[in-house]
Amino acid sequence: MTVNEAVPRGEGAPFTPRPVKAGADDPVEVRMTVNGTPTALSLPARVTLADALRDHLGLTGTHVGCEHGVCGMCTVLVDGEAARACLLFAVQLDGADIVTVEGLGRPEALHPLQESFGRHHALQCGFCTPGFLMSSYDLLTNQPDVTEEELPEELSGVICRCTGYRNILTAVDETRRAHPEGVPAPGNCGRTALVGRAGQGADASDGPDETENAASSGTQDIVLPGGDPTIAVRITTGIDLPEDRVWGVLDDIHLLARCLPGAELTDDYGHGHYAGRARVSVGPVKLTFNGVAQILEHDRAAGRLRAIAQGQDTGGAQTQADITLTTEATETGTAMHADAKVYLTGRIAQFGRALAGDVSRRMFEQFADAVTEAAASGQAPSGPVKAPSALSLVFAPLLDRVKRLLRRGGRRRRGGREKER
Repeated sequence: MTVNEAVPRGEGAPFTPRPVKAGADDPVEVRMTVNGTPTALSLPARVTLADALRDHLGLTGTHVGCEHGVCGMCTVLVDGEAARACLLFAVQLDGADIVTVEGLGRPEALHPLQESFGRHHALQCGFCTPGFLMSSYDLLTNQPDVTEEELPEELSGVICRCTGYRNILTAVDETRRAHPEGVPAPGNCGRTALVGRAGQGADASDGPDETENAASSGTQDIVLPGGDPTIAVRITTGIDLPEDRVWGVLDDIHLLARCLPGAELTDDYGHGHYAGRARVSVGPVKLTFNGVAQILEHDRAAGRLRAIAQGQDTGGAQTQADITLTTEATETGTAMHADAKVYLTGRIAQFGRALAGDVSRRMFEQFADAVTEAAASGQAPSGPVKAPSALSLVFAPLLDRVKRLLRRGGRRRRGGREKER
């Protein structure tokens, strides 16, 4: 396929596309500034701007409706002008400045348009809201003298399936009246980690050179999102072994990695930086994440190990995790606590939180079982610790109940024998 890749421009210079020939799946490097953050992506030439924003940067506020440029759901600002993200290839936009609905305002400081939409109940089901907000912003910025009578026609490029036009027009008209010289600029554009609430879809760096160098050395910083995690998991496991035996596993990163379900360590870059691969399978959905991990804290005396990690699969699913393991001695051995904050984006984020939470909890339970086995034997688990399957998730609660009943029965039998003595 042939696409037009834009030449990087100086300030005020016109947009000058140049032809680029590339196969549909051939990766093409593209640099953009998205909501104020420089990004460098390597994308197949066929990827639209809408898919790049949603699947590779985690900015899912840009909705995709008709994919023909008719419904207006995917409207974003490209160099200050409203554009349909579903009609643009991302590789066309090298050097462009993109603003999405996430850049319009912050939760604690919404843009006047967002405040007005909420005040006038113009949100309806919410699916068209990003498109209406960005189209309205473009209209009131470039045509602040638009009249109330002209609003229906000017905003007709976005379709509301709820037909809630009256409230939308009222909200836009109120904002127009409050800001006759033009609405304030987007309030959430600045250098920050992309991906909204989730993983690292792109490198929020100054350019690809820095990124490539960091990636090749495996020492690139992992920037966790500042918002709430998609999933928060806390698992406590009792291990019938002394604490130092458990730390015999936690001290050996290669042995520890063998205990992680579906994971393998592929590179050790030193200084606590590692590369690895993890596989997750839920029914027909099979994902393979390649990523990096960093040990932030390893304090055997305090019984605390903390690591952060991030990974991405070829389909655009991304995940980041902040995991803390703590241990404490008990009367019967060791209590190991695993606290994890998991951030998901892309295809994997389409799983319900309940299902994703079940998968995460099951993986940590398998990890704890594998650590117990490794601590007891001093060797890696006898076989690869497989990622949880859909079948195991279904039967896990039943198996757990059987285990509890067996343990309870064992304690009763031991208690009975002691009484007989």
